[in-house]
Amino acid sequence: MKVFWKCFFATILAFAVMAIVVVGIAASKSDSKKKISNHSYLVVDIYGDIAEYDPPAGVMGEVVGGKPETLQRILGNLDKACVDDRIDGVIFKISSSNSAGHAMLEEMRDAIKKVRAAGKKVYAYTDSMDRKSFYLAAACDSIYAPPSAYISFLGMGGGSMHVKNMLDKIGLKPNLHQIREYKSAAEMVTRTDMSPEARENEEWLIGEIWDVLMKAFAEDRGLSEDKVVELMKGALYTAPEAKAHGLVDRLFYWDELENALKGKEKKLHAVSQASYAAVKPEKLGLKGAKKIAVVHADGMIGGRKSKVDPVLGIMMGHESVIGELRRAKDDKDVAAIIVRVDSHGGESLASDLIAHEIGVIAKEKPVVVSMVDVAASGGYYISYKASKIVADPMTITGSIGSISAKFNMKGLYDKLGVTYDFIEKGPNALLYSFYRDFTPEERAIFERNHWNGFDMWLRDVAVYRHMTYEQVSALAMGRVWTGRQAKANGLIDEVGGLDKAIEVAKDLGKIPADQKVTVMHYPKKKGLLQVLLEGDGGGASAAVNWVVYRFLKDDVAETWRMLNESNLYILDNADVK
Repeated sequence: MKVFWKCFFATILAFAVMAIVVVGIAASKSDSKKKISNHSYLVVDIYGDIAEYDPPAGVMGEVVGGKPETLQRILGNLDKACVDDRIDGVIFKISSSNSAGHAMLEEMRDAIKKVRAAGKKVYAYTDSMDRKSFYLAAACDSIYAPPSAYISFLGMGGGSMHVKNMLDKIGLKPNLHQIREYKSAAEMVTRTDMSPEARENEEWLIGEIWDVLMKAFAEDRGLSEDKVVELMKGALYTAPEAKAHGLVDRLFYWDELENALKGKEKKLHAVSQASYAAVKPEKLGLKGAKKIAVVHADGMIGGRKSKVDPVLGIMMGHESVIGELRRAKDDKDVAAIIVRVDSHGGESLASDLIAHEIGVIAKEKPVVVSMVDVAASGGYYISYKASKIVADPMTITGSIGSISAKFNMKGLYDKLGVTYDFIEKGPNALLYSFYRDFTPEERAIFERNHWNGFDMWLRDVAVYRHMTYEQVSALAMGRVWTGRQAKANGLIDEVGGLDKAIEVAKDLGKIPADQKVTVMHYPKKKGLLQVLLEGDGGGASAAVNWVVYRFLKDDVAETWRMLNESNLYILDNADVK
């Protein structure tokens, strides 16, 4: 009887899950088939998590946890808007609560300029705007905001968290080796403040980004650096004050903006990102005989399969990335491959395996790495064997360094009353024991091995970047660079976004610059039936992980922002009539 009831409830649960999936997909398909009217405006919502490409959560993850906006969908839709006669213009709904980094915003700005160059208007509408989101809005024709919008315009600052004192209190002792002084991530557990090297690194990064922003504000909004600094002194503004200072052009509620833009139409025809994404580029003449493959390599590098970790977020598995690279290589119509790298780094083994595959394929077909917000440490590791490397001016790259460690947890176990006993046979059996520090002899072995592995990487970078070992070493040891700095130092070849990478790929693939190409993105999205038949890459566990991660990343972060930045009007029991 127990077996019967277990099977019964399992069947009911399965039908419920399938119903949710089917309803979600049906709603998505219905939205994607909406007819696009003449004199429409594409609406791009810059809010919440902005991924570079579709995360590996699968179709069930999208239905249950919601599909995030992606940079690729934004860029693709803006490309289509340039040539689509049904689209009169674009409205960017911009919130300061978004995860896009400066490099992503720069690519959006370039796409906005293309739309405007095509003779179409691009408007920014913001309900909350800070200095970074103003950088995006400034590229538009006009900036609108409701009278109640939150506006902040602060100076630039950076910092780092340090947990050494906490580890001391709970009895955790790191046994860590850092290569070298600029590899500041290690300082989280080894120091209580920034080292001089970490501070120097942060200062030159901020200085570089400052220069780019000041130039943009001057060109787009006529704001000199002195004026920008003066505005930063005011820091927080009401929307009317922001308008008076030139940060906003006009105060509109959304319905008032709709009325202003509808023209002779009865209402404003607004087209969502999801609906417009269903429009095939080839229907608008954006297709060529030759293909360029774009393989997306996003997230922390580690493990075999790409997935979503509920805490760490998107994980880049080496087998998943290598599989997509080989699919692109084996397509005879693909003239060149672009690898879009957006990663803070991760496991050295997985990084090396991906880098090796890129080096092998580059001998058969041109491979261009296109760096997004961050391509540092392991993110640079997987990049340097490409035929060419392109990075945005504000991409964070480099960080050629390494950290290796174990933690001695005996102090924590002592506090908890937990004891361990060990036996050993043969030398160094307990080298990685979590119950004690390294002995001096073990420490020497550990550090020698770490240096040997790092030195192999450093010498390999020198070979592929056509530099001497000494030149690369001077740029390494954990130093971090912007794209502009990396270009000046020879760590990359060109500065620009995906458009620039396509331009370089066409040149290497011997495709005339004015010839259209078809851009193919990998990995390709799997349908529901394929997911169910394969049994992974988007099943129930992937969906759950995606929901938990989105909650931690978006919902909790948004609550924290509201508590810190907003004026909350709280109704207590005394106010209830």
